[in-house]
Amino acid sequence: MSVSGLKKQFHKASQYFSEKISRVEKTKLDEEFIEMQRKIDVTSKAIVDLLAKCTEYLQPNPACRMKLGMQNTMSRITGQVITAGYPQPEGLLGDSMLRYGNELGEDSMFGQALLDFGESMKLIAEVKDYLDITVKQNFIDPLQLLQEKDLKEVAYHLKKLEGRRLDYDYKKRRVSRISREELLSAVRKFEESKEVTRKGMCNLLENDIEQVSQLLAFVEAVLAYHKQSAEILQELHRKLQHRIRISTTFCNYNYKPETEFNTLRFGNVCKEIPFPSPVKTGPAILSDQPCCRALYDFVPESEGELGFKEGDIITLTSQIDENWYEGIFEGQSGFFPINYVSVLVPLSY
Repeated sequence: MSVSGLKKQFHKASQYFSEKISRVEKTKLDEEFIEMQRKIDVTSKAIVDLLAKCTEYLQPNPACRMKLGMQNTMSRITGQVITAGYPQPEGLLGDSMLRYGNELGEDSMFGQALLDFGESMKLIAEVKDYLDITVKQNFIDPLQLLQEKDLKEVAYHLKKLEGRRLDYDYKKRRVSRISREELLSAVRKFEESKEVTRKGMCNLLENDIEQVSQLLAFVEAVLAYHKQSAEILQELHRKLQHRIRISTTFCNYNYKPETEFNTLRFGNVCKEIPFPSPVKTGPAILSDQPCCRALYDFVPESEGELGFKEGDIITLTSQIDENWYEGIFEGQSGFFPINYVSVLVPLSY
């Protein structure tokens, strides 16, 4: 540092301690400038806090955040471009459900329900990953740019302005020992620095519509995440309700043995002698179950519909509306048109 630089640093330090210890009056900035400076200070603190809280919102587990940060740092050091993703809790839950659902097998209603739930959780985890990416691109990155560029530049000019103010006040107090040229130079530098700082703060505060747009992008991303998650959960809810209906219906079937027993009396002794069941010439009708007979072949055209052929007997489980029944045929449950069947045993309400 040059001699003149050392002198300036001495002037600033001397003026600073004089103001703190002796309460020497310092040059005051206008109220508009002070208010802008206050807003810049609040904006800077807000962005620091928002960046931290937003990251915690997207990635709530601090241990996973730390591990992820270390992995990404190491990948940059080693020149790798692949970065690890945050392990979404929905995805971890989904993996667990899928594992145990597969172990229980296809003949387990609980196992199949776990598979349904696990697949839904994996889908929600993918939607959450997309939320992370979208918020980072449209909210976090722009705020970090504002923090690292515009706010950093304004902070630099404010610090420079304060230094020039201290130098000017020091020389102003010692006007009898300072040449006129030195004092005028200090005044000019102070005014120049104040104007540059004012322009920087004005530009930043007047363009705050950009921050509002970034907040809007954040809201839109969160709204899309919740909308897609709700759709996934609604479909899962429908699947689980469907499995419960199937399970309940099958449990209501009464066991009927293949062989009928007739009782014959021989003297005082009663004996049960098995006789083969009569040969069935057509589809069986369960008299204690609501059912119907197909009048025509019905080929399903969309998911959830139940197919059958003319003459088949379908167990009725419910009437959806004036045009559709829900029923079970050969272990499959689904919907079919009312005008395709003739009711044999009506539904009870």
